[in-house]
Amino acid sequence: MAKEEGSSSGFRVVDRRPFSADGSRNDDVVADEKNEAAARATDRSAPREVPDEPRAQFDEDSSGFETLVSYLSTTAMFQLGLIAGPSGEHIPADMPNAKRTLDLLEVLQEKTRGNLTANESRLLEDVLYELRMSFVEMQKRQTRKSK
Repeated sequence: MAKEEGSSSGFRVVDRRPFSADGSRNDDVVADEKNEAAARATDRSAPREVPDEPRAQFDEDSSGFETLVSYLSTTAMFQLGLIAGPSGEHIPADMPNAKRTLDLLEVLQEKTRGNLTANESRLLEDVLYELRMSFVEMQKRQTRKSK
């Protein structure tokens, strides 16, 4: 075990350095790290449960893929001027960067084709559809304003 120091406040400090102050190897920390690595490897080999119903689009338990799609779609909405700035101010549309973000989502869709779950594929298709429609609408608005 790693050396532990505590106080009555419930705060605990765990020294996880592999070497002590005198330079000798702290074998307890090395053993703990090996045990943790073995536990992580065991967790990965266990089969994952697949939910019967699709998860909420942006819930905290979502996969890394869903988080990535959420991040990119939120970025695109911000660039399209559909989301207010941090102080609630209106942000003008940045169409070139919005187009780049849409292109990134399309590349993601192309490169992951055949490797996504049905829910992930549907999420990406839905997000791309909505963003494309918003992009076209913003282009129309800008065209009308410039006339």
